[in-house]
Amino acid sequence: MIHKLPLARLGVVGGGQLARMLAPACNAHNVSLTILDPEPLCPAGQVSSHQIEGALHDPAALEALCDDSDIITFDLEDVGADILMTLSNRGKKMVPSPKAVQLIQNKFKQKKHFQTYEIPTSPFIGLSEAADFSTVQAFGLPCVQKANIGGYDGRGVHVIRSKEDWSKRLRVPTFIEEFVPNSIELAVMVACRASGEMVSYDPVEMVVNPKLNLLDYLLAPARIDLETAKKAQLLAEQTVRSFGTAGLFGVEFFLTGEGDLLVNEIAPRAHNSGHHTIEACVTSQFENQLRACLDLPLGSTKLRGHALTINLVGAEGFSGAPMIDGLDALCELEDVHVHLYGKSHCRPGRKMGHVTLIGVDSEMLISRLQSFQNRLTIRGEYPL
Repeated sequence: MIHKLPLARLGVVGGGQLARMLAPACNAHNVSLTILDPEPLCPAGQVSSHQIEGALHDPAALEALCDDSDIITFDLEDVGADILMTLSNRGKKMVPSPKAVQLIQNKFKQKKHFQTYEIPTSPFIGLSEAADFSTVQAFGLPCVQKANIGGYDGRGVHVIRSKEDWSKRLRVPTFIEEFVPNSIELAVMVACRASGEMVSYDPVEMVVNPKLNLLDYLLAPARIDLETAKKAQLLAEQTVRSFGTAGLFGVEFFLTGEGDLLVNEIAPRAHNSGHHTIEACVTSQFENQLRACLDLPLGSTKLRGHALTINLVGAEGFSGAPMIDGLDALCELEDVHVHLYGKSHCRPGRKMGHVTLIGVDSEMLISRLQSFQNRLTIRGEYPL
């Protein structure tokens, strides 16, 4: 097939680190990149062809992005999906579909979707305003309370083990789900194009920071047997197919102590659990996101070696302009890849970058991580 160059004008709703890491794939494919974000010189705006400054739910801003773009994709879920559905109905191309994004925005609706399509997930119930502690006791303790809308990077999640935990519950529309003990957290990235072609990456193992409730580091491939890994990929693909749209998706799982796989959540975009693919895979998640948007043949997801990716998050006790310590020593190490996101303000727990290590096995990578982890910090300029 003959393609006219440049290939396309890609618009991204949201200008965070995910859109920033999409830019190299756009540049390599002669695709112009326009970002919509309210923050001047947001992380992606620093490296894009153009930025529209506007709110992600603003009808005029979203329409302006559509007018400047041939295809729209997403950096996050918190967007004006209802507005985008109207624009999509007028012929604006969006990958994934705004209908799927709107469904995924609401985690309670996600869970009900999994139930409808017989996708295994942990038991759950919605919480009404009239619910009291007896409700969660009857459901079973411990359990996990999740905000229906808006939770991300550890926010909007609360574990309830006692009446004291209930007193600290989230005071927004929520649901509760069964706490899965002794589980391993896994994730699989899946890319799908309009023609139906689909590829999935090897499952990764996610080690979560219990204090921040967000990813500390991941290991690729996950330390699981090949049969379980294949089951996870097939279940991830089944989950993505159930949404009936092209795009890139991150599917998170719990692997129970009994060996069962339960789908936890899905993200309709690039995902933290796929950052290692930039260096560790034949085709990165970001290039396959672009290929899915352009309906081009998807690239190989094969791992080149073992990988470990650690998040760089803002240190406790500081805020302000970001400062990093330990970078010189880190750069002296072989096969270490640093990504800093260009965020102008650092606060405790905020994702500011990531580092990927490539090696021959997971144990060696964990040992290398431990050798520098306590010496590498990123923090704000001023004490709180």
